[in-house]
Amino acid sequence: MSTPTDRNRLTEEASPYLQAHADNPVNWQPWDDRAFEIAKEHDVPVFVSIGYSACHWCHVMEEESFSDPSVARLLNESFVPIKIDREERPDVDSVFMTICQLVTGGGGWPLSAWCTPEGDPFYIGTYFPTESTHGRPGFTQLCERIADSWNDPDQRAEMKTRADQWRKAARDRVESVPEQPGESPGSEILEEAATAAIRGYDEKHGGFGSDGPKFPLPGRIEMLCRAYAVSGRDEILEAATGTLDAMAAGGMYDHVGGGFHRYATDRSWTIPHFEKMLYDNAELPRVYLRAFQQTGDPTYARVARETFAFVEQELMNDRGGFYGTLDARSVPPQSRRAAGGPADALEPEEGAFYTWTPDEVDTVLEDPDASIVRDRYGISRGGNFEGGTTVPTISTSMDDLADEYGLDRTSIGERLMDARAALYEAREERPRPARDEKIIAGWNGRMISAFAAGAQVLDPSLAERAESAIEFLRETLWDADENRLDRRIIDGDREGPGYLGDYAYLARGAFDTYQITGEIAHLEFAIDLADRIVSAFYDEEAGTMYTTPAETETDADGSRLSVRPRDLTDRSLPSNVGIAAGLLADLEGFVGSDSERPYRTIAERVVETHADRIRASPLEHVSLALVADRLERGGTEIVVVGPDLPSDWWETLSETSLPGAVVAPRPTDDERLDEWCDRLGLSEVPPVWAGRDAIDGEPTVYACRGFACSPPETDLDDAIEWLQANA
Repeated sequence: MSTPTDRNRLTEEASPYLQAHADNPVNWQPWDDRAFEIAKEHDVPVFVSIGYSACHWCHVMEEESFSDPSVARLLNESFVPIKIDREERPDVDSVFMTICQLVTGGGGWPLSAWCTPEGDPFYIGTYFPTESTHGRPGFTQLCERIADSWNDPDQRAEMKTRADQWRKAARDRVESVPEQPGESPGSEILEEAATAAIRGYDEKHGGFGSDGPKFPLPGRIEMLCRAYAVSGRDEILEAATGTLDAMAAGGMYDHVGGGFHRYATDRSWTIPHFEKMLYDNAELPRVYLRAFQQTGDPTYARVARETFAFVEQELMNDRGGFYGTLDARSVPPQSRRAAGGPADALEPEEGAFYTWTPDEVDTVLEDPDASIVRDRYGISRGGNFEGGTTVPTISTSMDDLADEYGLDRTSIGERLMDARAALYEAREERPRPARDEKIIAGWNGRMISAFAAGAQVLDPSLAERAESAIEFLRETLWDADENRLDRRIIDGDREGPGYLGDYAYLARGAFDTYQITGEIAHLEFAIDLADRIVSAFYDEEAGTMYTTPAETETDADGSRLSVRPRDLTDRSLPSNVGIAAGLLADLEGFVGSDSERPYRTIAERVVETHADRIRASPLEHVSLALVADRLERGGTEIVVVGPDLPSDWWETLSETSLPGAVVAPRPTDDERLDEWCDRLGLSEVPPVWAGRDAIDGEPTVYACRGFACSPPETDLDDAIEWLQANA
């Protein structure tokens, strides 16, 4: 029987996820015009499979179904099969996931959808086993049934009607806005969000919800920290720190190599999904740093520092860009191979790189260090994971270890530090998890912001990591002539266009880096990106922003999307609409009354458009709720005049929690200030710098909160005291 497609075209794709399916007997096509033209020409449905490199069940479905010649024959004969890397195409993923959640009440990856030749789903789900089991339909049976139904005119008509209904429902969910903007939530929104979060807080195990799986939810923790800074309610801080403590002690944190796994599968944070994502390791250090500033607990600083070290070691390329993910699976170490043999003869297993047995610890360490490590991290004969292995967790306190082994806490700490280093070196000899080396603009932007925060709180030299990443992205993904950012680069292969999240997250990262370094180039880049956000993603009539640019209704390859997606809710990453609106609000003081840059007006309009959503569910819309609070309160600014901050000023900034504050360095002399304004395209000095001169040539600080400012101070501590007195 002839097939609509003649070959697997994924060999031409750069994505590691797509490349991993290039050897499948399925004739996979990328999402492009050609694939849909083939479907229309042969009058067959399209099967769309969406996943990503570090997705466990994506690997399972690939091994069970897509590697099976009989399944491939069925797909090739009856469908045009399309494979999508969701990290490259968040727009397509968002539309299909919206439909899946509307229809099934759930979602996840792999996402499996059977569509009309126009690309509209009429049957959708996630993972399907090859054969029916435990009430879940089998993939083979589904494909056969759908192919038969498509060939029946009456049933095909029903499928097309269903696809049309689903498309309209998705458009209503994603694109609709109220006829009239609402009243922006006031400053009470933080308190309301915090109260809602506390209701769902798990007092026994930390985190939110009474069962697993548990996700880190860094945006919710940041919101709690900000709410605590305003109200001083202890229960708010306890919910934040209790969650941070549980994550840092559990198996979601890598106690040997640093950094965080994706999420915990259980209520007690013991067993993770082992993939490591760049965005998790960008978002989480920032809230640990916030907690360190608010509590002074050095554990939080250590976790952030170790996470930065992990990113530098495992996810940073030699030019400063950051890779996307580490896989959850790897070939088991030699110690677990029953008959030995070469590594490539064994199947990868989830968590094999990160788990331990007592014998593996004893091979690396001598007693008493081996016993101390086993007790500290709960590494026992029975284990807590598959095959008698153990995911390390903090199982015994330092004080109990000191009592047990007759040593003081300092000695225990030193032994554990040396032991962790030895375990790390031994683990480096194991077969490594695969790394997806896509460098994604938006994810890098979040990591840049994290390193900027680390530079403020931990070590000013961390700003070099942020700056090198910005330079790399400007060289590889930014077209200054076209004012255009592309989405990703891998091995020199560049793909675009960038989405709202790419522009917003990178602009935020550049702005955060300016605040730490005082380098005008970073502020200039942030404003260039912000200008593009307004021109390409903001819809003035609707009063909102969309994920895809406005200049085209088609995607990068010309294939039409039926819905223009929008991202209002906070998930693994914060809402790109929320980050964009917050950025515009913060930049307003740097562009002044420029009528072509009504940044604050746009931020206010976006919040007003979605005011009812924010009020109804502030925990789902944390980023937008924080913007609403910032607009209501007027924000906090610290204008620093002078070329270099005194060392004691760095120390003060590192120790002081000022959630949401903008640090605005400016040069001392007017000639240099005029040069800065010229670079920003400003005809006059913007409000944030205007009239704020140095006193007697000394470094000077001006502190503003809401709509009032302190007198000029040459002592940062005095300015901070003014801010705290006017909270």
